[in-house]
Amino acid sequence: MDAPVPTYHRRMAEEKRALIVQAATRLFLASGYDRTSLARVADEAGVSRATLFKQFPTKAALFEAMITATWDEGDGGADVPTGDLTADLLALGHRYAALLGRQEMQDLFRIVIAELPRFPELARAQFSLGKLPYFETVRRHLAAAHEAGTARIDDPELATTQFLGMISNALFWPALLLPDWSVDADRVSRVVEEGVRTTTARYAVRAADPGP
Repeated sequence: MDAPVPTYHRRMAEEKRALIVQAATRLFLASGYDRTSLARVADEAGVSRATLFKQFPTKAALFEAMITATWDEGDGGADVPTGDLTADLLALGHRYAALLGRQEMQDLFRIVIAELPRFPELARAQFSLGKLPYFETVRRHLAAAHEAGTARIDDPELATTQFLGMISNALFWPALLLPDWSVDADRVSRVVEEGVRTTTARYAVRAADPGP
């Protein structure tokens, strides 16, 4: 049985880490990456500078933690293909829509885009730590469907780009560019479901299909 004190300290450390990441996000968005110091983040988060430096020795490490937190899905969802392409895509599509619908996600993209000319490494971190892992999850599902014979997808990367693009183009980019733009839950569901229908209509193997 674990001792209560270590559990308490671990929980407190996690809470302080979350406060630091939240404070960093606010300051990065308000002042930019270059003009935000770790000392300012510590003050904004209400933690000592020693506490912050212990968890995040560099500003780049803090930014990467912010990316990871923004893309975090908790339990990660159903990452193992079930063999039902429609059900898998519905689950993945709704998870993606939920991720893109977070205010933190819009804030993160705004920071990356604003700082891209001076700090291209931020965009690379956003892609490799955030976008790419989710992209790979969807690609694996589509590749598995192809291998199982339930779909005919010669280029899973292209199919993944098409599927996720239908969702992000309808739900994310308008929200990023138009301050007063909003969408209700019914519209989100329709966008995801139509994306799934389009993808399965193009790639799913039907019982009467003659095969390649």
